[in-house]
Amino acid sequence: CGGSDCDRKALKLSSISRLFQVPKHSRVFPEPYNCSLTPPYLNVSSEQMYKAQKKLLYPVNVGRNVARETAQTYYILASDIELYPSPNISSKFLDLIATNTGPLLSKNPKVFPLHLFEVSANSTVPESKTMLKDMLGNGTALPFHKKLCPGCHNIPKAKEWQLAPVSENLHVFHVGKRNGRFVHWEPIFIGTHNDPLYDERLSWEGKSDKMTQGYALCVLNYDFLILDNAFLVHKPGIKIYKKDAKRAMLAGKTNQLIKKIIFPELKVLYGVRKGCAV
Repeated sequence: CGGSDCDRKALKLSSISRLFQVPKHSRVFPEPYNCSLTPPYLNVSSEQMYKAQKKLLYPVNVGRNVARETAQTYYILASDIELYPSPNISSKFLDLIATNTGPLLSKNPKVFPLHLFEVSANSTVPESKTMLKDMLGNGTALPFHKKLCPGCHNIPKAKEWQLAPVSENLHVFHVGKRNGRFVHWEPIFIGTHNDPLYDERLSWEGKSDKMTQGYALCVLNYDFLILDNAFLVHKPGIKIYKKDAKRAMLAGKTNQLIKKIIFPELKVLYGVRKGCAV
């Protein structure tokens, strides 16, 4: 640009910067805040949310990919915000990796899926596998989505996992595959930046949001190294099946999208392998 045109642009940018000036870091934390006030989100209904007003779908896979791609560590746990990991999982996992023995030496690509559970609404989230086993015994804890989709999150050798001895350290309990009885398994796992990303055309409302990634992992012959003393627990409250006509309609559309568009693309990108399915 030149002359007056540049001057006008500079003036406009200067005005914008004054309107949206980012405060200096030294001024952010000293700013007082009354923590005794009611959190603002408690007084807002779901219908008042921007998402509901604009009739948007929740882009769960966009969030997962953003989290993964901005992570600064080699290993990543791309979990959901309402899934709480067992205590000290990060340090214990890195201690396991440092041993560099057994299944860790396999040349196959690998991820480390975590067993998922949910607990009753009035229960405390278990802080150890011992506590979790007690809750499974008295019925206050269940495998995740047992009453909704038990095959989606059930891990290989789940019963043996519950009976296995508890120890302070982490070990590889079992090496599984996403085939056979577990062909529709949707694991949440510790992985790396090298793993296939989630398909951002899929939404939470449409369901099956991790299925396409699972197919890619299967075709690429990933090993699923299940850890013995690590797990995830959903925010208290056991989910039960409720009819939702709108979500059923969106799930139908998602299934067609996967069948007609995404699955053919996956076969071009990754190929096929006997026993693998979306």
